[in-house]
Amino acid sequence: MAEPSPTGGGVSYKPYVPANTKMTEFSAQALILGLLMAVILGAANAYLGLKAGMTIAATYPAAVISMALLRILKGSILEENLARTVGSIGESVAAGAIFTVPAFIIAGVWTELRYFEATAIMAVGGIIGVLFVTMLRRVMVEDKELPYPESVAASEIHKVGRSGGTGAKFLLIAGLVGAGVQTLKQLSFFASSWEKFIPFAHSSVSLGGSGKVAGGGGMLLSTPGVSPAYIGVGYIIGPRLASLNFSGGLLAWGLFVPLLLYFIGPQLETAGGEVDWTGSAIAVWKSIVRPIAIGGMLVSAAYTLYRMRQSLLGGIKRSIADVRKAATAEAPTDRIESDMSFKWVMIGLLLSSVLTFLLYYYFADDLVAAVTATIVMVVAGFFFAAVSGYLVGLIGSSNNPISGLTLSTVIVAALLMVALGQTGPTGIAAVLGVAGVICVSAAVAGEMLQDLKVGHILGGTPWKMQVGDLIGVLVSAAVMFFPLLILHQGDIKAGGVGFGGAALPAPQASLMALVSQGVVGGEMAWPLIVVGMLMAVGLILVQVKSPMLVCVGMYLPLETTFAIFIGGVIRGAVDLLGGKRQHNAAQKARVENNGVLLASGLIAGEALIGLAFAGLAFFELGIPKIFAEPSFITSLFVFALIAAILIVVPLRNAGKPDEPAPPSAVM
Repeated sequence: MAEPSPTGGGVSYKPYVPANTKMTEFSAQALILGLLMAVILGAANAYLGLKAGMTIAATYPAAVISMALLRILKGSILEENLARTVGSIGESVAAGAIFTVPAFIIAGVWTELRYFEATAIMAVGGIIGVLFVTMLRRVMVEDKELPYPESVAASEIHKVGRSGGTGAKFLLIAGLVGAGVQTLKQLSFFASSWEKFIPFAHSSVSLGGSGKVAGGGGMLLSTPGVSPAYIGVGYIIGPRLASLNFSGGLLAWGLFVPLLLYFIGPQLETAGGEVDWTGSAIAVWKSIVRPIAIGGMLVSAAYTLYRMRQSLLGGIKRSIADVRKAATAEAPTDRIESDMSFKWVMIGLLLSSVLTFLLYYYFADDLVAAVTATIVMVVAGFFFAAVSGYLVGLIGSSNNPISGLTLSTVIVAALLMVALGQTGPTGIAAVLGVAGVICVSAAVAGEMLQDLKVGHILGGTPWKMQVGDLIGVLVSAAVMFFPLLILHQGDIKAGGVGFGGAALPAPQASLMALVSQGVVGGEMAWPLIVVGMLMAVGLILVQVKSPMLVCVGMYLPLETTFAIFIGGVIRGAVDLLGGKRQHNAAQKARVENNGVLLASGLIAGEALIGLAFAGLAFFELGIPKIFAEPSFITSLFVFALIAAILIVVPLRNAGKPDEPAPPSAVM
């Protein structure tokens, strides 16, 4: 990771492209390619999110596509960096859109999708996210505590594409493995995971003089998901962070869900009929444990920002100092440390706040409510932009819990609207309007910081990447409405109900609608939020390294955190075996670089194939299934294959002790 320079005017790290190198970067071909990828990858991710409640990080597909096409067009690596930056921003706009825009339909606020309102939410939120990140860039990308696993992986894709050496072979092999595994999984050759409910014996708990309480229920066991991408992420972040993330999953599924089912179980059994225990366990997790995790994330987010206070203030002061230097003709900032002008960023934020006020006034039709909502947006927007960037630095944008951050905003905004007397459809619309802007802003902030970290490693010019993302946000916002409209109306014409129905469940948007209606209607389960907040305080008191990561682990499905943990364990095994072989610094660097490269290939391979199958589904092209009920036994061989690749290949290519060390893959 980069060390601050003694002079304070830049950093002393050595990017792939030195600061004094003149190279084409912001070109028409790079920008056009980036915008095309932003639209296509964003539309595919919108489909995935509405169907399955998750999106695929577009950084890797955008990196591979830009690398392949721009090499044919004789483009530079900095053009590749710009195209990838612009191309991946569409996914974040789509993520923000699908988490909130359908909620207007599901909550009954709109009877049909509205282009102006939806586009305004996406555009304003995206612009605000870009501007906030511009202020936070130096602080976030230079933080030693943030490994930025997906950023490191994306930078390796670009570097290996340029070197054409043995590293390209590692990337290609791992990419083919990741793509092959994902293809077979989509075709149902093997099960993506396995789960089984283990019932508890009926018993009772004595409450002293208050009598006894009957108990039952059980525990839902689950395996890690067969995901080369998640295993790759776990490998890159390492065993410590992967373990923290997995500990949250263990708390959720090993403590809270079984404990709650123990007392709820007898009631379910006496209600009549056969109990769907697996469905009940999942329902308890979604309806009870996840709100507890949200409460924990609220306190963890505040604690994270508090710990970052000096760095954040220092970053803002440096940005202001750069403006003064430019105005007084002092020594200019290095190209690789040159952000958009702080003055224009502040002007942009002011104009965006005015546009946000007009948007909220349109929703709420109340001056005081609109002003209050705008203030909430500015404060919460900066807060969640910083937290989103911090989380991306820890676990990557693929696992960034944007819906959790947005849900926190929904709760705060709803309370304010109720306090201001906003009720009914206008109150819900105002709440969802605030949440929509914040959600898009946080999603864009996380994705953009990830790409700026890649540029930090490669030697890209920050202000050019920031301008490119502004253009990408506006174009994506202008066209993202149409995939949403096609999906919604297409399902209705096919006999469905559109958003919120069986074909397009839109889980995050449904949750936003439910919470906004619950708070505005006075039916919110506040005790769960408070319990989560107290739990986070306890984690902080026992000095857990990252309470946020634990809470995120509670919020994510167990198969996801379990797969990330498996990747971390594999990385730990590599480090242990390397230590036993007494590798010197040069050999350790080669093992680390080769391992990161292999993990990057696994991530890119799965992401590309996942998007390809999403495209097939989008155009209603049938996907054959090899087995109606695939077995998980075959999946064990997949785990063994991935583990063997990530362990054997890096160690076998450690080189001889007297060979010079390569540049570290981790900046």
